[in-house]
Formats: sequence, structure tokens, C-alpha cells
Amino acid sequence: MDNHNEKKTKQIKRILAIITIVFVILIGYFIGRPLVHFVSDPKQFRVWVNDKGIWGVLGFIGMNILQVLLAVIPGGPFEIGAGYAFGVIRGTLICDFAMTTASVIIFLFVRRFGMKFVELMDIMKGHGFSVFDDAAYIGGICAEGAASYTRKQLDQLTEFVKKPQIGAKGMVYARVEADGNVKSSVDKFYSQEVLQQMKEAFSAKPGDLILILSGPDAMKTRKQLCELRLEVGRQLGLRDKNKFACLWVVDFPMFEWSEEEGRLMAMHHPFTHPKEEDIPLLDTDPAAVRADAYDMVVNGVEVGGGSIRIHDSQLQAKMFEILGFTPERAQEQFGFLMNAFKYGAPPHGGLAYGLDRWVSLFAGLDSIRDCIAFPKNNSGRDVMLDAPAALDQSQLDELNLVVDIKEDK
Repeated sequence: MDNHNEKKTKQIKRILAIITIVFVILIGYFIGRPLVHFVSDPKQFRVWVNDKGIWGVLGFIGMNILQVLLAVIPGGPFEIGAGYAFGVIRGTLICDFAMTTASVIIFLFVRRFGMKFVELMDIMKGHGFSVFDDAAYIGGICAEGAASYTRKQLDQLTEFVKKPQIGAKGMVYARVEADGNVKSSVDKFYSQEVLQQMKEAFSAKPGDLILILSGPDAMKTRKQLCELRLEVGRQLGLRDKNKFACLWVVDFPMFEWSEEEGRLMAMHHPFTHPKEEDIPLLDTDPAAVRADAYDMVVNGVEVGGGSIRIHDSQLQAKMFEILGFTPERAQEQFGFLMNAFKYGAPPHGGLAYGLDRWVSLFAGLDSIRDCIAFPKNNSGRDVMLDAPAALDQSQLDELNLVVDIKEDK
């Protein structure tokens, strides 16, 4: 009798397990599936959230928590039916549902502070202010409620961006006053009408502070503006080192123009695969081609990066051609790779993480200098090893090297 009851109980458990698994698959398909894409397409996820409503999202999170509980308590009261099924595949469920739930929570509640970059080339150029008129990039940030900054604080920010590690030449600021007018450090060059256009570009309100940088190199100026944004965020108490906001940077340009070389250069490296849909542009508009490359960023810090690699010899040859390599030079320098493609290299790619950067984030540090084995100072000198140091003449003779240092006259 006991054996009969035990067999009947197992049969019921199996039936309930099958029903539960089917139910979970259906739920995952119709509700959970959109969550997988939110990192690469946040707009799609927002549409899904708006469609389901916040209670639908919270319900999904609650369902995931219940499923994880069922997975980790195989011998408890939840084992009947669903618990039986989840107990069998508990490892997969814990990783899948816990990560999905964590992703939703991060998306909904863990956000980086604002102060987005606003480009001002169309508004600020051509008004007689040579610093902006001669610049290749003009951009700024808006610090909400910071118009009360004193002249001393603004001078300190100016000195901050002029530090050698950052390299800006100066900083322009503008306050939005209580009556809506804009008072800036370059008022004599700009009418109130132009300054109002600038204010609208930032969606700035009375009491806000606008900070602007410019320069001859767009990428360098953006990096300088990034440092300024982080410093202002720190001063305003907007940076919480105990919160970790993650994102993926994708759709990198395949090439960038080098003024020194007078040609296109590979932004990542010459072996990065272009986006499939952009391959036809290699013949007509290579500067518009996007790379199949990606960076992982946590709290504004790049912690890892990688790309999908080229695995086709014809595509690789085309890439070398765009970069200015003759077929002979390409064969001389990269013949080993081109020959390897003849044997059928599979599609491949990767991602490299920086352990020192992870450690610095978790430790709440602003620099990786304290997290690397042999840190260097701003002059590139390793003070622990006292390097670089003078070489012994015998070492130079062994390598047939001659050091010829010319003294400045």
C-alpha cells in the first residue's frame, strides 16, 4: 500500500513538474523574452515596461524570486510539483532568473546621474569669440541647481580642467538666473538671444549652471568634458560609489581620420569585423562603417572590451587596402594571418576584462594606480623599480646599440 501511494505521489509530481515547466516556458517567451534585449536596445525595454505597467514588471520580479526559492529548497514544502521540477534543474534556474531579475532591478532603479553632453557647434560658432570659432568641438554639461557656485569655485574648476592630466585650455560658464536670463563669462561676444538658444539646448532652468569646453580635437575635448562632469558630480554628491550602473558601448566607428597620416586609421584594430549591414559601405563610404566591437562600462569606467574578428581573407584584404597597405606590404606583415584564412577560420571574437579596474571600482578608488603591480607616475616612471634607469655600456654593446643624446643649444 505504501509503495502504491509512493508511486502515485511520484506520478503526480512528474505531471505537475511538466505542467510547471511548460508554464514557465510560455511565461518566459511572452513576458521574459523582451528583457533579454534591454541592454542592447533600452528603448524596446521601455516600450515593454510602458505596455505591461510597473505592476507587471514587479510581478515578473516576484515570480523570479519565487522560482529561485523553489530551486534552492528541494526538500521543503515547495518541492511538490514546481519544486520537484526546479530541484532537477536548479543550477540553471538560479543563474537565469536571478540574473534576469537583477538586470530588471538595475534598469529600473540604478541609474547614473545626468549632466549629459550637449554639443553647441551650431549655436556658439561664428560670433567673434575666437576660442569657439577656431574649435573643432564645443560641448558642455548642465549642473542642476549649481548656479550658486562662487567665482572661487568656478576658478577651481577651471584650474582642474587645465591640469596636465586633463589638458583643457580653459572653461566657459553660464548661469541661468531667477528671471530666466543667462549670465555668462563670455557675454560680450553673445547676445541674450543666442544665450537663450544655448539654454534651450540644455533644457536648463533658473538656478542651473552650464559649463562648456572646446578644443581642436573632438575626442580629446570629450574626454576632458568627461573628467569635468565626474568632478562636478562628485562635488554635488551625485556619485555613489556603492552603486554600480552597467552599460555596453556598441556601434563604434570602424575608422577614424588621422591628420598626421592623412588617411583613415583603424579605431580598434585592423582585424575587427565590420557590421554585416555596413560591409557594402567599404567601397563607397568607409568612414561611415561601424565596427562589430563593444566595451563594457561600469560607473563610467571601461572595465572590458573586445570585438568580433574578421575570418574572411577577401574582407581582410579589403580592410588593408582601405588602411593604405599595398598587397605586398600586407603579405609581408600579415601573411601568416592571410594564409591561415585559407584553411577555413571560423567566426570568432572575444572580450578582455581589466582586473585592476574591477578592483579599483569595488574599492571605491578613482584611479587604478593603487591596484596595479608596478604603478607609474605622471612622468611614466616606476618609482618602485626606479625605472627607467641608465643602461650599462656592456648591455648596449651586446645589442649593438649606440646612444647618441644631443644637447639642446
